[in-house]
Amino acid sequence: MDARCLAGRRRVFALSDSFSGKLFSMTSRFHRRAVSAAVLLALGVPVLAQTSPAAPASDALPTITVTGNPLGVADAVAPTTVLSGDALTLRSGTTLGETLDGTPGVASTYFGPNAGRPIIRGLDGDRIRVLGNSGAPLDASALSYDHAVPAEPLVAERLEVLRGPGALLYGGSAVGGVVNVIDNRIPTEPLQGVSGRAEANASTGNGGRGGAAVVEGGNGRIGLHLDVFDRRTDDVRVPTAIECEKTGVPVLAHRICNSASETRGGAVGGTLFFDRGYIGASASTWRSDYGTVAEDDVTIGMRQNRQALEGFWRFDGPVLRSLKAQFGHTDYTHTEFEGPDPGTTFTHNGNDLRLEARHAPVTGAWGTLDGVIGLQAESSRFGANGDEAFAPYSASRTRALFVHEELTQPWGRLSFGARTESVRVESFGNPDVPRFVPGSRSFNPFSYAGGARVDLNPEWKLTANLAHTERAPKDYELFANGPHVATAAWETGDATLSKERSNSLDLGTEWARGANRFALNGFVSRFSNYIGLMNTGNSYGADGEFNPVDADGDGVADGSGEDIFREQAYRGVRARFTGLEASGNVRLLDGASKLDLGLRGDLVRAVNSDTGAPLPRIAPVRVGATLTWTQGLWTGRLGFDHAAAQDRVAAGDTPTAAYTLWNAAIGWRQRVGSSTGGASVLWYARLDNITDRLAYSATSILTSTAPGRAPLAGRSLKVGARVDF
Repeated sequence: MDARCLAGRRRVFALSDSFSGKLFSMTSRFHRRAVSAAVLLALGVPVLAQTSPAAPASDALPTITVTGNPLGVADAVAPTTVLSGDALTLRSGTTLGETLDGTPGVASTYFGPNAGRPIIRGLDGDRIRVLGNSGAPLDASALSYDHAVPAEPLVAERLEVLRGPGALLYGGSAVGGVVNVIDNRIPTEPLQGVSGRAEANASTGNGGRGGAAVVEGGNGRIGLHLDVFDRRTDDVRVPTAIECEKTGVPVLAHRICNSASETRGGAVGGTLFFDRGYIGASASTWRSDYGTVAEDDVTIGMRQNRQALEGFWRFDGPVLRSLKAQFGHTDYTHTEFEGPDPGTTFTHNGNDLRLEARHAPVTGAWGTLDGVIGLQAESSRFGANGDEAFAPYSASRTRALFVHEELTQPWGRLSFGARTESVRVESFGNPDVPRFVPGSRSFNPFSYAGGARVDLNPEWKLTANLAHTERAPKDYELFANGPHVATAAWETGDATLSKERSNSLDLGTEWARGANRFALNGFVSRFSNYIGLMNTGNSYGADGEFNPVDADGDGVADGSGEDIFREQAYRGVRARFTGLEASGNVRLLDGASKLDLGLRGDLVRAVNSDTGAPLPRIAPVRVGATLTWTQGLWTGRLGFDHAAAQDRVAAGDTPTAAYTLWNAAIGWRQRVGSSTGGASVLWYARLDNITDRLAYSATSILTSTAPGRAPLAGRSLKVGARVDF
């Protein structure tokens, strides 16, 4: 990445935010020391290993999925997936979307290797809620595909994915599902002594080098947390030659142009524990400078600062059992640079508050009823300044009340709940952009759901979930009006849009016997008013002047020769999403050596019910399999992921060919110190896209708007080590 661009970005950020400057200056001084410490720890420094006890990974207590179930029940009614420990380490990518891509039901947007947001069951953007420790940090990743999600897999303790309607707990923006990044920055369990983990890795395909360290300690009454990370990549290698403009001269290279990145950040947190609960706080910073891929000289400098408070009080009374409170404040800014010069700047700042009161269980002839009543409040302000500002200054406010109840029966569990919201979205226009019109809208979404989990016997379980969800339109869906270069479109909002409404049904079955298991889920979601970007056939010039219809589809206004933006307007249509998700494991060899065959697959069909046409950027049918071998401290994996051809595409989108990507990994866990203490080091190597297959993502907008510029990454070897102490 050009050094002048990086210097320019840092000057802009230093002037724009005094808090981020102070916090980042502290963490940046610590970065190189922490990364060095990560390398040393990964090598198993015996002094630290002998003084910091750690339980072996195999002895770790099973984690309870908290996303979608505030009662902490291990077997959730809604379909959930948890990724943690060695599995997360071996799978971790540069983005949250890349890390989760391939999980049944989960795909990823792909604006090159630096911006990838999870897609769940064909739904993306503001229908997928990305949380941090169940809080709601702000960013602009749902606004545009080239905006990264400020979440770092290197320091995540685990990732939890709730597929299907999660709106009752997290609002209409979770109609497709929830991704919760758990990093324990506010410790919620008492800590004794010092523990932590550190990781260092390097990869060949992108010249990547990264490191992270997490240290926690306490005396039972006070718990402290510190984490820091630093990750850098060069342009990503691909199996085809791409023309790039470097210093004004076209160059052919087997690299994705302008895909280098620098990401760094960290957090400090602490908790005071008392007899009946705790209260804690944390402060974190996340920064990234990366190329936008679509243009050779455009880069993004992004930063997010967040402060959070969390408290828990246990009452154990006849009415109220506990109360949990979370509060967060987020300051987010990113600037788009053209060469060294700053261009459009986006800001998104606000607060979020969440209260959950758990009542005492009520037992009767019908069973045992347990549940929570919750209050959620969010407020934010958005701004965009520059030539490519396509949305006005705006403010959004949400107030919500929700209830979640579960009834335990001898045969299983019933769950039900409801959520009511008051949403106000206001546009303030922009004095520098006359086309933005001030205005405001208010909405009152109401959602409800019911589910059941039936234990047929110790091996077989059935689940069913039925939900009605309503979502208020976002500010840009109502008030956008301008050129969006990343999507090569002139985006037009509709201030008269009504609430998005959907009805969803999910049916699933699970079977487990020892190491053998199988799960199958089928779903259907019908939207009576699905808000999406629809091609109108009209076009605009870069100056905002309306142009004649681009009848021949060559991107040029008929009879003019002027480059134009095709108009895409937010409109409400009827839509239907249907699909299947399957996963399983078969134990092929059981003894001193174990051999397992993991299977996975999914499919999604999404159509505009008004026209019968496919909706855009839907993943094709996908299947995969992985052989996993373990013996003692060794583990090895060999598998593939196959994506079928996707020719069911919306008008203007590009079909994609089928492809199969092979991958392999090997790991060895080294014990350092005594058998009852010491450290555990995981040495690992991962080889992705073994055959160096050229492939393009059907869920990437670049596949259609910038054909050939952003294929999936080619063959790459990643090696690293992670130490737990």
